[in-house]
Amino acid sequence: MAKLTMTSSRWDELTALLEDEQRLRSEYPKVAEYLDMAASLGGTGDDQADAQFDLRFVHYMTGGSAVSPNPYWDIVEPFVVEHGDRRVVNGGRAEGSPRLAFAQMLLQATYAYAIPSPETIDWIARFCAGFPIVELGAGRGYWAAQLARSVLTIDAYDSEPPDKTSNASFPEVAGQTDVWYPVQDLSDFAARTRPANYVLFLCWPPGWGDTMSSEALAAFENAGGERLVYIGEPRGGKTGNDAFFEALSDRWTLDSTDPHFVSWWTDADLAQGWVRI
Repeated sequence: MAKLTMTSSRWDELTALLEDEQRLRSEYPKVAEYLDMAASLGGTGDDQADAQFDLRFVHYMTGGSAVSPNPYWDIVEPFVVEHGDRRVVNGGRAEGSPRLAFAQMLLQATYAYAIPSPETIDWIARFCAGFPIVELGAGRGYWAAQLARSVLTIDAYDSEPPDKTSNASFPEVAGQTDVWYPVQDLSDFAARTRPANYVLFLCWPPGWGDTMSSEALAAFENAGGERLVYIGEPRGGKTGNDAFFEALSDRWTLDSTDPHFVSWWTDADLAQGWVRI
């Protein structure tokens, strides 16, 4: 694992923060929570690797966009391994570790459920072929921010923009960025004019029978939409509902799958590009 490098001034900042427990808990409560729990949770068995992960976690979670435009990726990248035909974050252990599972929960709430590796961002750019993108269910707009940095045009929408209203999946927490990219509400999306001359982007649309994914796809079809990027689990998983997958099977064809997509070892998500039949 490549060691994290940082400036001496940044190292001094982190040292001062970690030595002031009251300040750490006040300014970065989730980082303090992680450090409290990490000591009692089993790691990968490689103490040096676990310590390096902890340092990355603290550095990027307290530095925000000032230290990295994609801190989520910078935190997990050293723990990505090839597992069969997939790339997963598990630290080299098929079963991961309790410590990594706890970090996963915090990172998904801080950034996004799916991990935006640079390769996946490039794959989306190729699939979109110059078309603008509309993301529904954008959460904190973390994926939208990464796509916009790749000179893609994207508008992001959510039923509960975290900087405007309470969002259970992405709660307001001290020391964390509410949104990484402007996220509009669904009333703004409803005001868009037709036709749907954009690529629809659905990243981890809710599952468990929630109709968001099928309703979004139906509205896109009715507006003449022809290209869809879907990041989530297959049918029967944690994302999408049956009607969504039935619509894909009946009226769409799978055009591309990102072979370099990175997933948490606990999830079965993938990145797919669909085109209308």
